[in-house]
Amino acid sequence: MSADVCVIIPTIREYECVRSYVANAEKHGFDTDRLEFVLVTEDHCPTDDMQAMLDDLGVEGEVFDGSRREEWMEANDVGDYTHLIPARSHAQTSFGLLYLWAHDHPYAVFIDDDTLPHEDVDFFGTHMRNLTEERTVESVRSDENWVNVLYHAADEHGLYPRGYPYSAMDETVETGETTVDDVVASQGLWTNVPDLDAVRILMDGDLQGQAETRLTAADFGPDFVAESGQYLTVCSMNLAFRREVVPAFYQLPMDDNEWSVGRFDDIWSGVFLKRAADLLDKQIVTGDPLCEHNKAPRSTFDDLHNEVAGLELNEHLWELIDDAAPSVGEDEDPYAVIFESMADRLVDAEADYRNGDFLAHVGTYMHDWLDCLDELQTAQRSVPADD
Repeated sequence: MSADVCVIIPTIREYECVRSYVANAEKHGFDTDRLEFVLVTEDHCPTDDMQAMLDDLGVEGEVFDGSRREEWMEANDVGDYTHLIPARSHAQTSFGLLYLWAHDHPYAVFIDDDTLPHEDVDFFGTHMRNLTEERTVESVRSDENWVNVLYHAADEHGLYPRGYPYSAMDETVETGETTVDDVVASQGLWTNVPDLDAVRILMDGDLQGQAETRLTAADFGPDFVAESGQYLTVCSMNLAFRREVVPAFYQLPMDDNEWSVGRFDDIWSGVFLKRAADLLDKQIVTGDPLCEHNKAPRSTFDDLHNEVAGLELNEHLWELIDDAAPSVGEDEDPYAVIFESMADRLVDAEADYRNGDFLAHVGTYMHDWLDCLDELQTAQRSVPADD
């Protein structure tokens, strides 16, 4: 079987996590020939060792440091768009999206290198079933229009994930049931170290960038979807999705910008994806497969420095794009049309917030992202077929 799942892993340290994910696939009978790994790293990292690991595992895959990313983009006629991939940022995962767009894989999985699969769970198989099977799951809504992905045990641990707006806390939650039949993203959650922002980590009493409170599988309930019109945080450390969402899933120009806004790449892209999914009557399933998050100790105050520039913007971003509802022509890519509409909202926003001009900057880059995808697709179509 040829590869149909592109596994995108940003890594500078723990690239050996790939061995655990491949072993998990083999243990549970998931065909590793379906997987192509794309490791996104930096020029100073051991790229040869990374490629040797992939070869040793017998899996398809490539390693892209900064220089090789630029070479790939030049070779694919999108060299004018290298600014879309920020330097020294987790948002470099957007390069993986470009690679996916240029290839035929219908599915992709984001994995962070500080995670491991649970041995008793079929990691890739569960994600693929989430994306392809029709079933009944729990539906969730709140009176604040936001769903805390940790809501199942929130009364016990009191946690809210990174990116959850502070103004939406203390929400009233209602649950029901719904049938999902067109899932475009499968968000797996995480045991051990919860994915919190720096303010919440400090409130939890930890100065090492982790959290005093830890999570186990018992803290999570059944899979669920946030109802239409409801937002949720989307964390890219354990996330599978369909290739079709790429136009509306750019990971945004974080860290490498004059406002020093960082750490919201997957959060904001998740907001855009949820809005697009709602407009197209598609679903994002959250829950299994869980992964083990082993975040390395680091200064909580360093994370705070990287997040504080965007905290106020995060409170309002979703409100700015919440009324985006463009009409989609018969021959138009619906995700691209919706993403363009949201980009227009940000470019034109009268954002009287701290670092409010960053929103227009993001909107401009969103337009560039769509242009890049168009040119990349045109370049791919112009490649002559093999004889």
